[in-house]
Amino acid sequence: MLEDDFGREVSGVRVSLTDRCNFDCVYCHNEGLGDTRGPMDPQDDEMTADEVVRFLEVAREFGVGKVKFTGGEPMLRQDLEEIIRRTPDEMEVSLTTNGTFLPGRADDLVDAGLERVNVSQDALDPEAFAEVTQSGAYDKVIEGVHAAVDAGLDPVKLNMVVFEHTAGYVEEMVEHVAENDGLQLQLIQYMPELTGKPEWNIDIQRVHDWLADIADEVETRDMHNRNRYWVGGTAADDESGMVEIVDPVENPQFCANCHRVRVTHEGYLKGCLNRNDDLRSMGEMTRDEIRETFRETVENRVPYYGEYMVRGDDGEWEINDEYVNNVEV
Repeated sequence: MLEDDFGREVSGVRVSLTDRCNFDCVYCHNEGLGDTRGPMDPQDDEMTADEVVRFLEVAREFGVGKVKFTGGEPMLRQDLEEIIRRTPDEMEVSLTTNGTFLPGRADDLVDAGLERVNVSQDALDPEAFAEVTQSGAYDKVIEGVHAAVDAGLDPVKLNMVVFEHTAGYVEEMVEHVAENDGLQLQLIQYMPELTGKPEWNIDIQRVHDWLADIADEVETRDMHNRNRYWVGGTAADDESGMVEIVDPVENPQFCANCHRVRVTHEGYLKGCLNRNDDLRSMGEMTRDEIRETFRETVENRVPYYGEYMVRGDDGEWEINDEYVNNVEV
């Protein structure tokens, strides 16, 4: 397993299969790339199934044991089941999706080897959901969540971005997962540095404090130093009612426990979600080119907060010129 200069092993990869999406969420940053979306039809710049599988086979050579397929909306790829089926057997396979295409495909995805799924759901009210996602697909998403649970995907995590538009819906979403078997909730801190509109940001610590007050059990994971809260039960009971907060903004501990490398839909390796100045092309994606680029990407990974971004004399975060001037891309 490869390790960067900060002692962080890379044990997982996050692979974007497309930048196409049938939603237009107001907070979307498209894996840190910004709004790159084009036509909804398949595009020539997307990695082929063969290229994706070849990359995963090489990543497995370096001990990578987990892959999460993302987008855009990865289920717009009609060959998604094929890609999952051809993923190395030793890899745990998960998917992040808006859920609209899970009805009718969830069983086939499980048969292909999918083990876990994250479904974006920012509100339980259809009108609020439509405001955030710019989509009228609320009913289809709910149907997709049920299809995922019925297909045996465990857990089914609901992803909720917490910002000004959605903060008022957190309480009912927590109650929702506590009352429905098979569901967990992942509250994701809004990232203004990727999406703009800093005025939409809220103090995520308020959410931590509220959950700590109502939770029956609290634990902190090694991964990203994330807090988990069990509401309406404990970890020993079952996984239902578990709420996890992902809070990377201004959080050096989060970066210190980051063990993922990202791959864009065009076949570029990306060492950090927040950066696009370190994108590395895998060229024609031969195995040798993939190996070389993967090694270089891991070697040049830098924790975003505390190393790449540092506090200036005025207390504000600013780019550390040491890394900008010395990193070769």
